[in-house]
Amino acid sequence: MPSVVLISPQIPPNTGNIARTCAATRTELHLVGPLGFEISDRYLKRAGLDYWPYVNLHSHDNLEAFKACHQQRGGRWIGFSTKGQCSYTRFEFQSNDWLLFGAETTGLPPEILEACTNVRIPMSEPGVRSLNLSVSVAIGLFEARRQLGYLA
Repeated sequence: MPSVVLISPQIPPNTGNIARTCAATRTELHLVGPLGFEISDRYLKRAGLDYWPYVNLHSHDNLEAFKACHQQRGGRWIGFSTKGQCSYTRFEFQSNDWLLFGAETTGLPPEILEACTNVRIPMSEPGVRSLNLSVSVAIGLFEARRQLGYLA
C-alpha cells in the first residue's frame, strides 16, 4: 500500500483532513518537519475529528530522518507537483510507492523534486496555480489505490 508523505505542511486543517483520509484508507501518513504548526494544534485535531486513533502516523523531525526511514523500507518517491510532466492518471503506481506532497505555499523543495518521479494533477484553468493540499492527496491516493486494486 502506498504511503502519504507531507513535507513541511503549514496549514493544520489540511493535515487534519489528510489524516482523516489516511485513517479511512488505512494508509500510513508521514509528516516531515519542520511543520508549520504543533502536532497538538486544536485545528489539526478538529479537522481529524475523532479518527486520530486510526491514523498510522509517523513523524520525522527533518528530511534526513525521513530519508533514513525510506532507505530501510525502499520504494519509489512519487512527487506530486505542478511541475510534473506526467499526469497522475497515466502513471503506473506500485504498492511500495511513497506519495510526496509539499507545503501548501511552496510545494516540494527542488532537491526533493530532483529525487522523485514527478506527476501532476491536470487543471483546465491556467489562472489557478494548484489545488488544495488535502484535495490533491485524496486525488493521488485514490488513483493509486484504484490502480492497485484496493478499492472495494
